[in-house]
Amino acid sequence: MCRPLIIFCIIFFSNSNLVAMEKKPYHHIYKDGKLFAFRNLEGGPKRDPNFKWNWKLFREEKKKLKINYPPEHVIDRQIVLKNLEKYKSESYVMWLDHASFIIKLGETTIITDPVFEKYYGYFGFGTKKYIEPPLKLNELPEINLFLLSHNHLDHMSQTSINNFPYKNTKVLVPLKLGKYFTKNGYKKDKVTEMDWFDKVKINEEITITMLPAQHWSKRWIWGDGDTNRSLWGSFLIEYKDKKIFFACDTGPAPFYKDLGEKFGPIDLGFGNIGAYNFFPIINVKDKSTAHANPEELLSLMRDLKVKKVVGMHWGTAILSLEPIWEPPVRFKENAEKFGYKNEDAILFKIGEIKKLDQLIN
Repeated sequence: MCRPLIIFCIIFFSNSNLVAMEKKPYHHIYKDGKLFAFRNLEGGPKRDPNFKWNWKLFREEKKKLKINYPPEHVIDRQIVLKNLEKYKSESYVMWLDHASFIIKLGETTIITDPVFEKYYGYFGFGTKKYIEPPLKLNELPEINLFLLSHNHLDHMSQTSINNFPYKNTKVLVPLKLGKYFTKNGYKKDKVTEMDWFDKVKINEEITITMLPAQHWSKRWIWGDGDTNRSLWGSFLIEYKDKKIFFACDTGPAPFYKDLGEKFGPIDLGFGNIGAYNFFPIINVKDKSTAHANPEELLSLMRDLKVKKVVGMHWGTAILSLEPIWEPPVRFKENAEKFGYKNEDAILFKIGEIKKLDQLIN
């Protein structure tokens, strides 16, 4: 009697382990039985594992670029402060910097990927911005929700996190990034790590779903020790009967069609239109596995069934080798090729506020 029971138990638990392994998401990579790293969904472009970055050549090529943005690209700080007071009872969107926005939805004010320093880097070193932020950290309106898309230096600033004036806010981050908040004064019960397709109810009006992006993660510039050890992701914000998509940095990928079928139509999407050209360091011009160019961004937003698109991730610093004013021009000029009206490809000035009912109607 005992032997058949032992055999049954071995078979049962072996099958259970196989089922558990099958349920592990494709984008999770395990080592010694523990979640170790992450990868993109199948079918997207892949980075060349043998590629080596050439800092010397990058610095030389950067010197050839002209910082030729017009003065009106950045709105005067005093005007920004007046507009924040003017629209404090409205729902609105405001561009702070790069991929950082304030999105006010009813009584909930959201901030995305805030970097308030002069550099995307550490301790005053790194890529220097050629614009001034339109606000100081202590001038922010009260923030109720902090969304962080991934850990790259132009999106995740430890200094801004440490000095953020509203540490009681709700924080949503991809897997493995919660510690950067909980170790620096944020309440553990308000910091939520999310996997792709996790959904969090913020209040009676707002829910947030984390969705995949075609990207990667790395916190330290040198070496490969922390590459892809934390997740990256985009956020789908559902507010009443409206949907807003805030993209992590992303390259083009086939899974956006599937996301569009499942989550579309989407009223407003925010996506990266800059940092796509690394030629001649990379031997293909205007192509990146991790950053869509303007046309690719319009294409993937169409796949997502996004009705109107906000171009972000440009106009603040030289992070790549396309002319700095090229992304918004290509974005607007090519909108109609992808089924959008010219006015549905939306650009902001740094510090500009647009009312939500002007963006979504």
